[in-house]
Amino acid sequence: MNAFEFKTLTEFTDYFRDEQTCVDAFTQIRFRDGEYCPHCGHKHVHKFADGKRYRCAKCKQDFTIKTKSVFGESKLPLRKWFIAIYLLTTTSKGMSSVQLAKHVGVCQKTAWFMAHRIREATQQGNGQLFGTIEMDELYVGGLEKNKHLAKRKQSTRGRSTAVKTPVVGLVQRGGEIRANVVDDCSMRTVESQVVSHAKIGSKIYTDDFLSYSRVGRFFPHKAISHARGEYVNGDVHTNTIESFWALFKRGYHGVYHHMSRKHLQRYVDEFTFRFNRRAGQMQDTFADVVEKVSQSSRLPYKILTHEA
Repeated sequence: MNAFEFKTLTEFTDYFRDEQTCVDAFTQIRFRDGEYCPHCGHKHVHKFADGKRYRCAKCKQDFTIKTKSVFGESKLPLRKWFIAIYLLTTTSKGMSSVQLAKHVGVCQKTAWFMAHRIREATQQGNGQLFGTIEMDELYVGGLEKNKHLAKRKQSTRGRSTAVKTPVVGLVQRGGEIRANVVDDCSMRTVESQVVSHAKIGSKIYTDDFLSYSRVGRFFPHKAISHARGEYVNGDVHTNTIESFWALFKRGYHGVYHHMSRKHLQRYVDEFTFRFNRRAGQMQDTFADVVEKVSQSSRLPYKILTHEA
């Protein structure tokens, strides 16, 4: 797919100057390998005279270019979707639904829904990391001391999962990151994450958290001792993964303020997507998300809001 031709916000708005330009761009991406039916995959389809709808010659169902994509059957103009994608993928710490609503021109509830649909399209790939890999964990949630006395829970300091949600991350130096929400940070969980995301032969660097003590059974492993005030020992450190956590926490505290356990993985995917494309061009990142949107299934509002 050819990259879009813009590098700044001004060029972006000039490039996608009207709704038809956005429709043409998305149609080119959605049907880059030829027109097909999203219901059954059949390649023979008929286009209606209005230029907006199609009908499959096999299953006889009607569809549009949005059908069975993240956009679903959204009635919002594609141009507003494109603006939302641009804003979420080019701001390093993300954008709240309140702010997104002001920029796009929709209500906060709609902006929240749009943002989660876009995050759904930024899910991490399954490719494994290789080389020198740093591994660390993060606990997401507010401090009990900052809560009202009646809402505080006892014995929840440190790595308690009663009020915080753990996230385990692995980053390849000079490469990509993989981060996943987990139920706990036990040895078994940590080992499962390493085996899933690191190729055999990689070197794993961690801190001295006890759960990493058996990683050496699978990979060459070295650890630094934060307890002794050690943060760098030659080539051994976890500064890269910790810098990602720092960026994530700035987005958490400064932009979103709260991420529910139910939706946390989507927020993590959003941050990892931007981190993995930090060296890429703005238009390439945008084009990548739009392509993923065309390939991902729609995310109904009921699924987002129902109780887990």
